[in-house]
Amino acid sequence: MIVALAFVGGGIRRTRRGLKEVGEAARVRWGGGAPSLAPYGDERREIRTVRRCRRPHANAGLLESVYYGLQSIRTGLSTTPTRFPAPASPGKGWRARLGRPQMDWEETVRKAEELVVKSMKGNDASHDPSHVWRVRDLALSLVRQEQALSSNPDSMHIVELAALLHDIGDYKYLRDPSEEKLVENFLNDSGIEESKKTKIIKIINGMGFKDELAGLTNSDLPPEFGVVQDADRLDAIGAIGIARCFTFGGSRNRVLHDPNIQPRSDLSKEKYMKKEEKTTVNHFHEKLLKLKDLMKTEAGRKRAEKRHKFMEEFLVEFYEEWDGRS
Repeated sequence: MIVALAFVGGGIRRTRRGLKEVGEAARVRWGGGAPSLAPYGDERREIRTVRRCRRPHANAGLLESVYYGLQSIRTGLSTTPTRFPAPASPGKGWRARLGRPQMDWEETVRKAEELVVKSMKGNDASHDPSHVWRVRDLALSLVRQEQALSSNPDSMHIVELAALLHDIGDYKYLRDPSEEKLVENFLNDSGIEESKKTKIIKIINGMGFKDELAGLTNSDLPPEFGVVQDADRLDAIGAIGIARCFTFGGSRNRVLHDPNIQPRSDLSKEKYMKKEEKTTVNHFHEKLLKLKDLMKTEAGRKRAEKRHKFMEEFLVEFYEEWDGRS
């Protein structure tokens, strides 16, 4: 095709009027936006332009104008040639050649959402799909305030997927050991790049409060980790946090409050996970009131201040009402 188009140069030189008509026809066809060809330019420039037609991300309107213009001159402006073929879909060919089909991003997110609903539908309302949607929204809101991350599409994808998948296979709700592999299997089946997959799994594995109690702060955690963890912890405090705390306590038949059971001050990972006598209100002192000072991002710390204050005010009122003083 490129060789054939080289002969068009003669036609370009033969008639200026022909090019004007081509430009007018193109403007009618595309609503006034099609650029015209330079009538006496070096024909090699036109050939180079047409070569670029084969690139998948070229401007389709400009390419069609060039293609139609050259074809029309060659045929004497008598007929309209066949429409220029649409550019190839970007990004899919090389993955197919490698044998690693990858969903487009919207499809990946949709499949992740379906997995959330399927795997968490039996949980109580403290750890249900609505919790995951809130964490996802919070994470995407926080990451937009982190310039180094928000300007990187890969980081945005890592944050969203890690937020969506972070509670799948949670030890508190584990019904079958195979559920521990759900996230990894999903990432493999979705064709997620190995570097992204590694970061997402590291984020999810490092999210837990119990690991921080054990001092397991991993310096190898990716920069997106703080955003996702802060989002999860913001949903654990404030008005939503209070509602979730009592919902979870009720699902485990915990005592609401017992003045004779004091909060555990020397809480370790083992004690935190142990199913010993607990009260729902003590959970505020053992975990929720500590989260404000454990935020990793500046945006997370600012949001945590308001939610933390709300919980403190709630507890003051709660104890006054419990004791009959309010």
